[in-house]
Amino acid sequence: MVRRFLFALAVIVTVQARSIEKPNVIVIMADDLGYGDLSCYGATGFKTPNIDRLAAEGLRFTSGYCSASTCTPTRYSFLTGSYAFRKKGTGIAPPNGKLTVPPDALTIADIAKTAGYRTAVIGKWHLGLGGEEGPNWNGDIKPGPLEIGFDYSFLLPTTNDRVPQVYLENHRVVGLDPKDPLWVGDDKPSDDHPTGITHRSTLKRDWSHGHNATIHNGISRIGFYTGGHAARFRDEDLADKWMEKSVQWIEANQAQPFFLFFASHDLHVPRIPHERFQGATGLGYRADVIVQLDWCVGELMKTLDRLGLAEKTLVVFCSDNGPVMDDGYKDQALEKRGEHRAAGPYRGGKYSVYEGGTRTPFITRWKNRIQPGVSDQLVCTIDLPASLAALTGQTLPENACLDSFDVSGALLGKPEAKGREHLIQQDNGQAGNFGFRVGNWKLLRHDSKSARNLVVERTLANTPVPQFQLFDLAKDPGETTDVSAQHPQLMAQLQERLAQAIASGRTRPLQN
Repeated sequence: MVRRFLFALAVIVTVQARSIEKPNVIVIMADDLGYGDLSCYGATGFKTPNIDRLAAEGLRFTSGYCSASTCTPTRYSFLTGSYAFRKKGTGIAPPNGKLTVPPDALTIADIAKTAGYRTAVIGKWHLGLGGEEGPNWNGDIKPGPLEIGFDYSFLLPTTNDRVPQVYLENHRVVGLDPKDPLWVGDDKPSDDHPTGITHRSTLKRDWSHGHNATIHNGISRIGFYTGGHAARFRDEDLADKWMEKSVQWIEANQAQPFFLFFASHDLHVPRIPHERFQGATGLGYRADVIVQLDWCVGELMKTLDRLGLAEKTLVVFCSDNGPVMDDGYKDQALEKRGEHRAAGPYRGGKYSVYEGGTRTPFITRWKNRIQPGVSDQLVCTIDLPASLAALTGQTLPENACLDSFDVSGALLGKPEAKGREHLIQQDNGQAGNFGFRVGNWKLLRHDSKSARNLVVERTLANTPVPQFQLFDLAKDPGETTDVSAQHPQLMAQLQERLAQAIASGRTRPLQN
């Protein structure tokens, strides 16, 4: 809290010293969306007209990244501007996990709020809730988003393949009947508790691995819960609820600058689109929920147009990691994909530090302010805190946003503006695997070793790979040919630079 107070005092002086135009900001973060999953990025099996329009009216980045190839670490880094591997406990959050973002950390929501913005997060959270004991599901659930800079939150608490299937508005579970308390746990609550194993024949969506505990809405999940029946939602209605709450919040806050983090659950499993989108593509539910995501983007754009806010709003579209097909449920994502390639030309996907794991669609639009086009500048979701600070005339404290760079010029397409010079990519592991892109060179470092100093990549059909590899992305974007033997000096330099960046605790330079 002290850090926030001192930051606010410094910003008051900075902002008052100059007149700064402050656009509304909406960050739309898709879930498990790959580089090749949109028609504006080359998909041909179906169309995404609303996202295509966003790209046509703004900048479509070809080197836009998230910082990790799984959800929780990317979201942590997006909020804090610091790589998630620097903090323990930022792997995939369990159902009862505590809040991963320290309440005294400076977040992108704090930066927006200090600049006079109203702030909200609506959609999937999956960053843990509560203190050391985790969330109190039947009482006030805090700390949470409201304790780290958001004025309003309406959340799916974890991710929908994990229990519980309830909405959380600010500090409370929505619609919870005190006579039917909610219990969430890691162990089966009773011998006769129905699960995806004991009652598999009743499921409307069968599981393939790991998602076989408590059943809700005909779908078994990770973890166990009982009670809270009046509060439980229907999977098919998630996207509609996100839109309802987002439109209401934008309408209520349109008179002042606002910052909205719209965190879609699409395309994460279980992929259960609303009935009106089921069968929309012919490529199965994975493609159908992409069309549903596109509808959400369209509804947000319609709202901005209706309220006369399109020219006052910077929209950033991104994803929290790359694509995955079978992620625990039998929804025929692989069988029905046809010629569609979710990662586009890139290798790997979710859980991987190959390009397909973190290079994703990345679009910025500020209507009539950003010149439409395509940018090859290197930008990342971790850069949004520092870029928002620069955009609103703020100076970051030295001990905050340790890996966030001001790439606001590149995001706005300003002539001669540059993106970041290097990027560390991580998987979900705390001491796991890393990618290190510097210019067009890409170093892979796999620290999860077997007895032969080899690792197994889940997304590559259990193919062992060496601990270190080097790729020339300019000539080999698919990372098919290791050229480390041809460039030993460069290989050694990049290994040393990556090791120093990890050990130093920061990559954003000190200002003095």
